[in-house]
Amino acid sequence: MDVLAEANRLAAEGKPVLSLAVGQPAAPVPEPVRRAGAEALLGGRLGYTDTLGRAETRAAIAAHYRDHYGVDVPAGRIAVTTGSSAGFSLAFLALADPGARVAIASPGYPAYRNILKALSLEAVELPAAGSAFDLDALIAAHRERPIAMLLLASPANPTGTVIERDELGAIIAACRDHGIVFISDEIYHRLRYTGDDVTALEFGDDVIVINSFSKYYCMTGWRIGWMVLPETLVRPVERLAQSLYICAPDVSQIAAPHAFACTGDYEAIKEGYRANRALLLERLPGMGIEFAAAPDGAFYVWCDISRHTNDSMAFAKRMLSEIHVAATPGADFDVFEGERHIRFSYAGDQAVIAEALDRIEAWL
Repeated sequence: MDVLAEANRLAAEGKPVLSLAVGQPAAPVPEPVRRAGAEALLGGRLGYTDTLGRAETRAAIAAHYRDHYGVDVPAGRIAVTTGSSAGFSLAFLALADPGARVAIASPGYPAYRNILKALSLEAVELPAAGSAFDLDALIAAHRERPIAMLLLASPANPTGTVIERDELGAIIAACRDHGIVFISDEIYHRLRYTGDDVTALEFGDDVIVINSFSKYYCMTGWRIGWMVLPETLVRPVERLAQSLYICAPDVSQIAAPHAFACTGDYEAIKEGYRANRALLLERLPGMGIEFAAAPDGAFYVWCDISRHTNDSMAFAKRMLSEIHVAATPGADFDVFEGERHIRFSYAGDQAVIAEALDRIEAWL
C-alpha cells in the first residue's frame, strides 16, 4: 500500500506511472451486474438484510457449487460477508480464543498475519517452497504446541501456485486426524490456467471455505464475499456478524448473483490474463528475474530478484522513482526470504504490461 500511495502521488503529478502492483482486475464488472445494482439503487428500497445474507443470494451461491464443482452445499450453510476479509475475521473469532495458534503459509497474503495479530492470535508461518506445502512442518509445529487452524489459499497470493487434488486431500485428512480446523481461501478460483478448480468441500463438510466476488468476478469495490460453514458454525458466525457487520451491502447482494450468468464475459477477461501471463513468462527470465513458484493461477508472478538486490522494498522504490513502474516488494508476503522477492500483478491491460516490461529491461 505504501508503493501504491507513492504511485498515486506520482500519477497525480502527471508522471507516466505504470502499475503491476495491485491485485485488482482492470476490467469493469459486466453490464448485467451493473444494471442490477443500478436498478436496486433507483428502486430506493435498500436496507439491512438477514445477517447471513439474502435468501436468493445464498441460493445462487449454493447453485454455483452444484454447477461449477458438482458439490451439493445447502444454502443454509452459506454466509454472505463483507468481502472475504470479513470471512477471515469471523472464522478466527468463531473458532479460537486469544492466544490460539493459526498456521499459514509463507509466502502468503499479509492480511492473514495482521488480522490474527489484531485478534490476539498467533500466526505460525510455515515455509512453502515452490508450490509444495510442508505438511511435516505443520505436524511438527502442532506437536510442539497445538495448532487450532490451518489457512491455505489455492491459487495463492502472491505466488499463483495451486494445491493439486491429491495433495489437498492429504492436507485436509492430516488436519482432521490432528484436530486442526482447515480453512480454504478460494478467492482466486476460476483463475487457473493449468487445470480445473478443486474445492476443499470435495473432501468433507467439516472444512470452512472462504470466497469472494472480488477477483474473477471483478467486484472489488462492491465488498461482497461468502463463507461455506460446517453446520455447527452457522449460528456462532451469524451471532458474531450481527454485532460486527450487521450484513453485507444490500445492493451488492442484489447484483452479485447476476455475475454467475456472465461466464462468457469473465472468460474473455481471463483470456486477457492468460496472454499477460505468457508475456511475463517469456520476458522476465531474460532480465535475470526468475520465477520462484509456478504461476498456475490467480494473476501474479512471484519472482526472485536476488541477482539485482537483497532489498525488495528499496528495489521497488527505485523502480517506481526512476522509471515509474510500480510492483509489490516481497517483504510483507514472506517472513523468510521476502527481501529477495517481488510480486508482479498481470491483472491489468496488456499494453501497459508490455510497456512496463520494456522500461524494466532497459533500466536493468
